[in-house]
Amino acid sequence: MTLRFASRNGRAHLVVGSENRLVDLEIASNGKFSSEPIDAFRRWKELREFAITIPDGSGELCDVNDLDAPSPWPFQVFGIGLNYRSHAEESGLPIPTSPLTFTKYTSSVAHGNADIPLVGSSIDWEVELVVVIADGGRNIAPEDAWEHVAGIAVGQDISDRALQFAIRPPQFSLGKSRKNYSPFGPWLVDAADVPQRDALRMTCTLNGEIVQDTSTDDLIFSVSDIIAYLSDIVQLLPGDVIFTGTPGGVGVSRTPAVFLTPGDVLVSTIDGIGTTTNRCVTE
Repeated sequence: MTLRFASRNGRAHLVVGSENRLVDLEIASNGKFSSEPIDAFRRWKELREFAITIPDGSGELCDVNDLDAPSPWPFQVFGIGLNYRSHAEESGLPIPTSPLTFTKYTSSVAHGNADIPLVGSSIDWEVELVVVIADGGRNIAPEDAWEHVAGIAVGQDISDRALQFAIRPPQFSLGKSRKNYSPFGPWLVDAADVPQRDALRMTCTLNGEIVQDTSTDDLIFSVSDIIAYLSDIVQLLPGDVIFTGTPGGVGVSRTPAVFLTPGDVLVSTIDGIGTTTNRCVTE
């Protein structure tokens, strides 16, 4: 069984079978694992071995709208800017020579299907591959980086462009950290079980129209590159979240620019990983 991990009401769960049933991890393991999602990330390899013992049909049917973000309160949330050539080109900016890194504050984290409260008239979409760190560490070599990843999810790096570019030079962190501006989910898929994990098709539709469509092998800096770069500077911790960048097709780069309005619906998909739906609402 492919390990899929979710959090509901702050408790760690496994997602089981084709019906996406939820199994409470602490209860199913008779206390071997705690209810804390962070504990599961610290013990990811043990969890992988335990997950294969859970039979299909266990647990209760999952309502994705009842889930938290898979890592609901990460210590650190990183974003990588201009990490697809198509996005750098549409922005009229040079290709970065090292990962352009910013933070997304933890209070902006939300479950994958969270509503997006619109503040102002310049809120933009950015579909992204999101990875969550397992045991973490410092000075992780690129060839070892995937061994430090728990799982993969689909996310949106929602961006308040007016706030992002309110000053010069621009600051990214606050403009990408309003309430629910870091949704990801609906669950994590164990990175070890994902074939071609460096080449996943990722799409975003706005009201049914495809606005972003790419393969993650077009990343300028791969997941391995990003983890090696970050861990040379900071210690990566269990449950840390990395938004790895968005491809071309964002609203601000269109002519004329297109921004989200109340009632808009974003559907974000990574093939083999999951789909999230975000409805835009008035703040």
